[in-house]
Amino acid sequence: MTTAGDSTESGLIKREANRRRTFAIISHPDAGKTTLTEKFLLYGGALGKEAGAVKARGGRRSATSDWMALEQQRGISITSTVLQFPYRDRVINLLDTPGHRDFSEDTYRVLAAADAAVMVLDAAKGIEPQTLKLFEVCREREIPFLTFINKWDRPGKAPLELLDEIERTLVVEPTPMTWPVGIPGDFRGVIHRSTGVYTRFERTARGSTIAPEEEVAADDAEARDGEWWTHASEEVELLDEIGRNVDLKTFLAGESTPVFFGSALTNFGVRFLLDGVVDLVPSPAPRVLADGNRRALDAPFSGLVFKVQAGMDKAHRDRIAFVRVCSGRFERGVTAIAERTERQFSTKYAQTMFGQDRDTADEAFPGDVLGLVNANDLRVGDAVYVDQAASFPELPAFAPEHFMRARVKDTSKFKQFRKGLIQLDEEGTVQVLRDQDLGDQAPVLAAVGPMQFEVATHRFTDEFGAEVELTATPFTIARRTDEASAPKLNAMQGVTVMARDDGTLLALFESRYWMDRVLKDYPELTLERMVAEGGLN
Repeated sequence: MTTAGDSTESGLIKREANRRRTFAIISHPDAGKTTLTEKFLLYGGALGKEAGAVKARGGRRSATSDWMALEQQRGISITSTVLQFPYRDRVINLLDTPGHRDFSEDTYRVLAAADAAVMVLDAAKGIEPQTLKLFEVCREREIPFLTFINKWDRPGKAPLELLDEIERTLVVEPTPMTWPVGIPGDFRGVIHRSTGVYTRFERTARGSTIAPEEEVAADDAEARDGEWWTHASEEVELLDEIGRNVDLKTFLAGESTPVFFGSALTNFGVRFLLDGVVDLVPSPAPRVLADGNRRALDAPFSGLVFKVQAGMDKAHRDRIAFVRVCSGRFERGVTAIAERTERQFSTKYAQTMFGQDRDTADEAFPGDVLGLVNANDLRVGDAVYVDQAASFPELPAFAPEHFMRARVKDTSKFKQFRKGLIQLDEEGTVQVLRDQDLGDQAPVLAAVGPMQFEVATHRFTDEFGAEVELTATPFTIARRTDEASAPKLNAMQGVTVMARDDGTLLALFESRYWMDRVLKDYPELTLERMVAEGGLN
């Protein structure tokens, strides 16, 4: 056990890891996830005294987490982002995830780097299809999650109805930490279940500054808020009677979810949720390795590459590998090794990330996220380490369900087109499939959702200067195959075998019916379902 006075390297690593809270925010589109992300930064002091507008209008700036031009145009998150800031003597590593199901593969990878999640629900809509799918990923990855019922400043469902919906749909016990006073659309404040204290909120202009809070005694609360206070108090008594209290053990086991009520737009309840993150989200623990063992926190430095991104800074046009620190103390300049290639690489240009902005990272500890600039050999899922080898469980690739053939419009831009193909494939923006005979002349772009094609097209033009034309293909489903099966499959009508850059062969079928027929008639052929087929659609 490490004591506060332990001055050893091991003691330092354990103390710093204990200060970290690394979590992802997940939600159905339009539930208010990006707004909440920005308000966390406001309460953490990372935006000074005023928050920017989430969807830029006129002269107001866009959300810190939505740095891509296409995100700002569409008003939704389409790429994951890392934001680090201090709060209550803790280091918060907030991982903002894409807000659309077409980018669910990116969300899955981000959750591999998180220790917990905050699930944002719209008070009027409750559990939506994407919410359910994201919850299933959390359960599969054994990630505990807190629930924030957002938009309580607008008309919505009754709080008890929402709790019932969470329990019935997710099969998890909701345990409110705060309880709203006032109906949706007439939000007065919240009662803290653990203390019984009533905190009343006051609005600020456009929610741009921290909402003033006032603790109100019970007698005054009844006089000021009348039946709303009485009704909320009765509901709190009911929750107490049925034992709906926060339990850390069941939360960490994924059997219960602490629930908070609020409005990210007006900042009501945001601070209490952030306090809940600090108090409930577990600090980094020893990570499971590919062989099933765990790597101790104070073992030599190791990390997991969960994202690769280029084009974040047009002035530099560099490429960043996002690495979750899993063990040890990272020190800038150390020579690390990529487990997949066994190649050494320099960490001289390691950085901490704050959306699009970055600062030099001299050191980092378990739970932190590093941006390794121009570590060009790193790929999503790679393990990196110093001294003692590490290998983490493989991150699954989702089975694509949409396929488009890509051609560069101006053949003189073919070099730029090829560079774009390589970069987008490495990032996982789309999967690039190549015919053995055609190579990069007319590759097929494969995606979980069609909006990935929109992002790819935008980046080919905006980032690589190679405008592309996408044309439809007849393919509707893919299966993984092998060298032995490929010739026979290629000879069949309605089937084409193409290769990914990593050598994986995919058999593309024009219909599910024909694929089922081939599976039945030719059981000797290799046709494997891909992990997480269908993504989070």
